[in-house]
Amino acid sequence: MNAGVVSQYGNPIREQRLLASGQAFTDLSHLEAVLVTGDDRTEWLHKLAATDFQNLPVGTSAETLFLDSQGKIAHAAAVYLAPGAVWLLTDFGRSAALAEFLTTMRFMFQVEISRPPISAYGTLTAAAALPEQVVQLAEFIWQDPWPNTDTAGANYGVADADHPASSQPVAIAVFHRENAAAGLAAYAELSPAGQIAWEAQRVFRWRPRPNNEAGEPVLPHELDWLRTAVQLNKGCYPGQETVAKVVNMGKPPRRLTYLYLEGPTGELPPPGTELLLEDGTAAGILTSVAQHAIAGPVALALLRRSVPVTAILHTGDFVASQVEIVGASGKSSVSPVDRPGRELRPLPGAPNRRGNLNA
Repeated sequence: MNAGVVSQYGNPIREQRLLASGQAFTDLSHLEAVLVTGDDRTEWLHKLAATDFQNLPVGTSAETLFLDSQGKIAHAAAVYLAPGAVWLLTDFGRSAALAEFLTTMRFMFQVEISRPPISAYGTLTAAAALPEQVVQLAEFIWQDPWPNTDTAGANYGVADADHPASSQPVAIAVFHRENAAAGLAAYAELSPAGQIAWEAQRVFRWRPRPNNEAGEPVLPHELDWLRTAVQLNKGCYPGQETVAKVVNMGKPPRRLTYLYLEGPTGELPPPGTELLLEDGTAAGILTSVAQHAIAGPVALALLRRSVPVTAILHTGDFVASQVEIVGASGKSSVSPVDRPGRELRPLPGAPNRRGNLNA
């Protein structure tokens, strides 16, 4: 899933500690890019995505989702607005599908779509703390907005200040592939950390990843991804009706949760492993698994919303306890307390249109 990048440099736990303290960087050159240029680029993307592209200023780092007609995630991308262009960063193996989708939606708009080869390096530090040479050489630096809830977004979990990712900013420097060697050399004052360490920190930050948490059709609400990738004051894009309906009138059928795993020393259960309740009832699946330097074996999992938060889950020789990410109540930070239209429904005991009494 992370072809071509180093998984570890001999000690993933030490690498993870260095990452967490801002003293290391990770090669993220499995990431892929789609570049959108042309006079109509922002107006056009505004019509397709869950983000207000028309009001994003140049130099902005953001992220967006492209949804299908049922409101489920079809494509996810990190966004950077450069002068005259919009960069869309995707997970490994996903840029071709995104570029194909965008190409089919061009119609009469003046846009051009390409897939430039890139190299990328990530740190758990703010962009301002990067080595000066990195800043000078990079095509751009994407600053992850996670977990700060957009003013037009919503969250289904804890407040931003209490989120485990609040103290870990992520900056990803992107270089054209021909500048990759110089980009790598610019990180000389930092230690290298492999993908194992990076993924452990991602899981610890409750950060959804397209190839894991959105590897199957999923609503953004189920992943708490309305925080940073969906703007609820924006309409007229595919899936918008479902997004609004779930926020205002419904509840996400599943919920992302953080798990502490306990079991035998050795290999952890892989993503995709089914989770069961004590009576053998299916509860959900593991989406990401990691060995964290402090928390130990941890995971992200997509569970049925009805699974009790206090339930101990089972998978093979492992048991798992839960920490809520998406709340089991199914209510977001902007969901109405009562379902809209409740005041229009007949009171219990009042006759309905057929003359029968309402229960």
